[in-house]
Amino acid sequence: MGHGKRAALLSLLLLSCAWCAGARRSLKTNLCKWCDATAPACEERVCYSNCNLNSYCESPYEICVAIWRQDNESIRISTLCHNPHHPIENLMVPNYNTSRCIMTHQPSEDGIIYICGCVDEQECNDKLIFENHTNGYSMLQSKEVIPVAAISLLPPLLVAVMITVIFYLCRTQKQRKRAKAWSQKHAQHPTLPDRGKAAERDEKLSVMTDDNQATISSTCANSINHNTELLPIELDEMVGKGQFAEVWRAKLNHTSSGQYETVAVKIFPCEEYSSWKNESQIFTDASLKHDGVLQFLTAEDRGSGPRKEYWLITAYHSRGNLKDYLSRHVLSWMDLQKMAGSLVNGVAHLHSDYTACGRPKIPIAHRDIKSTNILVKNEQECVLCDFGIAIRLDPSLTVDDFANSGQVGTARYMAPEVLESRVNLEDLESFKQMDVYSMALVLWEMASRCEVVGGNAFSVRHHHGVLGPRPRGSPHSPLRGRALQPDGADGLR
Repeated sequence: MGHGKRAALLSLLLLSCAWCAGARRSLKTNLCKWCDATAPACEERVCYSNCNLNSYCESPYEICVAIWRQDNESIRISTLCHNPHHPIENLMVPNYNTSRCIMTHQPSEDGIIYICGCVDEQECNDKLIFENHTNGYSMLQSKEVIPVAAISLLPPLLVAVMITVIFYLCRTQKQRKRAKAWSQKHAQHPTLPDRGKAAERDEKLSVMTDDNQATISSTCANSINHNTELLPIELDEMVGKGQFAEVWRAKLNHTSSGQYETVAVKIFPCEEYSSWKNESQIFTDASLKHDGVLQFLTAEDRGSGPRKEYWLITAYHSRGNLKDYLSRHVLSWMDLQKMAGSLVNGVAHLHSDYTACGRPKIPIAHRDIKSTNILVKNEQECVLCDFGIAIRLDPSLTVDDFANSGQVGTARYMAPEVLESRVNLEDLESFKQMDVYSMALVLWEMASRCEVVGGNAFSVRHHHGVLGPRPRGSPHSPLRGRALQPDGADGLR
């Protein structure tokens, strides 16, 4: 009888345990990754825990948790099951009612800590997602990339520096050789003639205008100025005076040989600094060099205070400007062709987008072409000078940059659209067209002094230029119908 009671009690106990286990299994628990410390594997904003162990949580209230710790450039991942209602390492798990384990940064004094929690998906704490922050692994990689990139870029950087230094040394050495050859060449010049051949002496001492000599003279002068030394120039005689500057004939002394070259010096007072600066910037453009443009040597500033002067040193041409030359000479048909052709070539070079060698250049508008701004060379060719109000027609400039570039120049040589303030500043070709109109008036002046064989088409008795006393209705005057004023009242710079 006693044994029967014991068997019944044991059976009842087994049944109750089985019922509890079944009830417990009927409650859903989470399957989570469970490792104390693993190294993550990351790609962009997603990392994996690299944990190979998993376990069912003991309580259905527990969730899958992952903790990211980073300190001293090492990263550890801890994965486990945890009740989110209780803190873990003094941290509460935020936003855990989701199947995605989204890492959230937690403030800590022990390094960088991220934590995430998730439910309803097996091993959901294996895939760690960084949505709003750059993960520590990426920051660690970036620290490693910086020195690697610096080491990779160092060799090409050193090569570039070496090439630059070698190029600079070669260029400097070449300039020194040119300057030395130039000095030796002038040291070998013969003794100059006496006063009986003053004109011939003037021609010989004028600055040479062939390409090689011009380049050498300019290089020598600029190298001296770069060393803050002024050229050894002795002013001789004032040969012209304009509204903004004076032009002097001067001697450029060569200390090595004791001889000199005759040059022209255009002197601006201190209050005309802007005119000097504009003209020197135009002249120093290497692409301006042309047989139809005045040879430029260098620009200097001399003196100090109120007596400060700004100099432009150029080639000197003893025949003077075209207006004075035409008043003293009658041109043959061949002379007209030669002088007119050189003038047109010079203007075409200013307006061109390319040099004679095919190199790109910025076009230039002279804006004050007239017979007094054209010099006559020894070979009866013309060169353009006086670029005080010239402008570079840079396509990158806007209409606002040209806003004050309309009505400037000399009124008698202005195109009608300039006088009437109808210049289209949006079209850069408008500036070139104004130059062409002024050049046409100069060509008319030249043609009016041409002695045509077998005809009386032009008068050659007197030359008054565009300012001549012809009546307004004269069929030969290109200014028919335009009001004429005395010379000197037409400068509108």
